[in-house]
Amino acid sequence: MGGMASKGKPSPRSAVEPLSNKQVARLAAEYDFVDPTRPFPTGRIRPNQKEIDELNPKTTHRLLEGAAKVLRASCKVRAWGLDNVPVEGAYITAATHVTQFDVFVPMVAMFQMGRRPRYMAKAEMGKWPIIGKWFRAVGMQPVPRRSGKARQIEEESINILASGHALTIWPEGTVTRDPKKWPMSMKNGVGFIALEASRRVGHQIPLYCAVTWGAASINHWWPWPRKNVVMCYDVRLDYADLLAHADQWGDEPPVELADELARRVRVRMKEVMANIRGVKAPDGFYDYRIMKEVPEVAPFTDPHLVDAQALGKTTEAAPKDE
Repeated sequence: MGGMASKGKPSPRSAVEPLSNKQVARLAAEYDFVDPTRPFPTGRIRPNQKEIDELNPKTTHRLLEGAAKVLRASCKVRAWGLDNVPVEGAYITAATHVTQFDVFVPMVAMFQMGRRPRYMAKAEMGKWPIIGKWFRAVGMQPVPRRSGKARQIEEESINILASGHALTIWPEGTVTRDPKKWPMSMKNGVGFIALEASRRVGHQIPLYCAVTWGAASINHWWPWPRKNVVMCYDVRLDYADLLAHADQWGDEPPVELADELARRVRVRMKEVMANIRGVKAPDGFYDYRIMKEVPEVAPFTDPHLVDAQALGKTTEAAPKDE
């Protein structure tokens, strides 16, 4: 989500090694790879036609074709897990943000699967020459920086989900500043949106992590030879336990629960990225607020206890998330 000025610079391309053919072969032996830039990549032909017709279908098709061609020209992109994308109804995709490829790969993949999610993106993207107008036409919801409008942005996101539409967000808020390009600290907006939207519709809205890796070493001005890029559209992330007392929350979900869900998203993203990269995930994570590595946050041992504490029903201390 937005609401904070970018600070620092992402580490250079040389900070990480390209995704090797050997590692891609290892993943290919374990998972069913597909080309997410092609129509109906998993073979499932069940487009959400109502959703497609609602969102400027001609403009969307042109943008989809253009983005897919750019991806194929600049890298060898593969994905697994796209069968997890729901055919209909609201769902949330929480995507990594290592490079701008983390915007286009999951967007193209879900469009090719026959869905048309709305997505929260920094307002500057809507002002990019030519393509900015296309972004707005295909469901981009601009997130202004330094605006102090976090709750307004979250409310818009919740309304998108409550109306039955899909939503894609990048919970880090900007390209990761982690020196080795791991997922960094996340704003708890992803937790707040998922919890409050689920409460309003009366059931847990499906939440998926989309993790893209390989583009971090691509020279965008001269991308050849084409690098390997792999995306995992992960299995559904369960947070039913955090919704146990939703009818007692009052005006909004307790911040402790939003923090915990954001922590689960970050930790899961690290696990999936470690698998794609073929290395061990770091023990800690990079905290964007203080621009340094910090120890990983412990999970709540009992979400119900924390829920009760947040609701003022106990004075027992409970661990807090970032």
